[in-house]
Amino acid sequence: MDSAATGIQIEVLAVADAVAREKGIERDTVLEAMEQAIQHAGKRKYGHEHDIRAEIDRQSGDIHLFRYLEVVETLENPSTQIAVEDARARNPAAQAGDFLSEALPPIDFGRIAAQTAKQVIVQKVREAERKRQYEEYKDRIGEIVNGLIKRVDYGNLVVDLGRAEAVIRRDELLPREIFRRGDRVRAYIYDVRPEPRGPQIFLSRTHPQFMAKLFAQEVPEVYDRIIEIKAVARDPGSRAKIGVFSRDSSIDPVGACVGMRGSRVQAVVNELQGEKIDIIQWSQDPATFVVNALAPAEVTKVVLDEETQRIEVVVPDDQLSLAIGRRGQNVRLASQLTGWDIDIATEGEDSERRRAEFKAASELFMQALDVDDVIARLLVTEGFADVEEVAFVPAEELATIGGFEQPFAEELHRRAEVYVAERDAALEERRKELGVSDEIAAIEGITPPMLVTLGENGVKALDDLADLASDELVELLKDRRLTEEDANAIIMAARAHWFPDEGTGDAAPAAAETA
Repeated sequence: MDSAATGIQIEVLAVADAVAREKGIERDTVLEAMEQAIQHAGKRKYGHEHDIRAEIDRQSGDIHLFRYLEVVETLENPSTQIAVEDARARNPAAQAGDFLSEALPPIDFGRIAAQTAKQVIVQKVREAERKRQYEEYKDRIGEIVNGLIKRVDYGNLVVDLGRAEAVIRRDELLPREIFRRGDRVRAYIYDVRPEPRGPQIFLSRTHPQFMAKLFAQEVPEVYDRIIEIKAVARDPGSRAKIGVFSRDSSIDPVGACVGMRGSRVQAVVNELQGEKIDIIQWSQDPATFVVNALAPAEVTKVVLDEETQRIEVVVPDDQLSLAIGRRGQNVRLASQLTGWDIDIATEGEDSERRRAEFKAASELFMQALDVDDVIARLLVTEGFADVEEVAFVPAEELATIGGFEQPFAEELHRRAEVYVAERDAALEERRKELGVSDEIAAIEGITPPMLVTLGENGVKALDDLADLASDELVELLKDRRLTEEDANAIIMAARAHWFPDEGTGDAAPAAAETA
């Protein structure tokens, strides 16, 4: 072997090693790319119809070029096939389905062949580099990374992470935040996508978890998971709230996150360009958590509606603006943090509403039961909201109300029953006028007032009711205080005729889930 050939072989391995180190990919991947480049050059010289393959010896760097022929019974393509008889002349053991290889002389790369080979190698190395980048960063979603601004494209930042490039879109930057080429930036990896032009790594400085990860870097107890950040809500660049919980009862989670003289929280605030942060004690009790989340406003009363995930909060009159915050910011962040829709009312508004409800209920009892305002108010005070409740409560229980004697309690109960019967009869007539079917009326849980409401909203046949989703039915009968569970039961009963062979078995619930 002449010295020139030896030099080329050594150079092939040296180039492969250098490219592998520079791009951070496997040496074998580079050599495979070189083999493909030599194959392309071989096909250009000997013809693309031939099955040309190249091999580079991983130890010596020797380059071998072969033409492969498939052994077949019937010859159809002489370029890639060889008949069994001819094959056995070369190798007596050849059988149909085997492959014979014949060595080809080394290629003297011309200018065009060399350029083609270079393009193939560059392309294959780039593909391998992209695959390596994707494999490396797809498992790093949720981490904070540091990088250098490489360029700014229409407000979007291209960040050099060292072994890859990432993008921070303009809407993922804090308001009024300006970066220039060469600046260092810290951001949160929230998505990595494999795309034809290479893996796209997306960073954010506005993501709620960016703040959570910053606290993990600044607060050892959070990093060690002694303190857990349960929820984060941000108005990026302006204000944020985080809910924290300590697994160790001896450690105050709020104090630990604030740090000595506010040093820990201040480090996070500085990174976020002065974004104000409220650190809130998380609680498993929704009411307590909502009250904490509305700080610094004071809360005097909380009423939860777990069915609709709404919570009504009453605050002193002079605390309303503080509870709502500038442009609704405080209550909006508290709602995002807790996952509850929050309605805020002042003590004055709450008192006025309760007086109006008390007056309306009292007037209903005075008219329906023919009693004076003292009796009516006493019934409301005892918790009765409508005449039906009086009709369905035994007379003996009514007699336990202060000042009610047994005969009077029995008379009240009788009057309530008469009123409800007459009302239901009138509603039944109205139901028939509206054309609501008897099948709907027979469903358990649907009251006469509900039937009229359904008819007035065009729900008249059994299929009309069966086609509704539970949340639609709850909204339709919102004045009737229907729960989600009751709505599901009613809809399932309406759908029972869709599954005549299965009764009220598993098929009906499956249908409900698809609504």
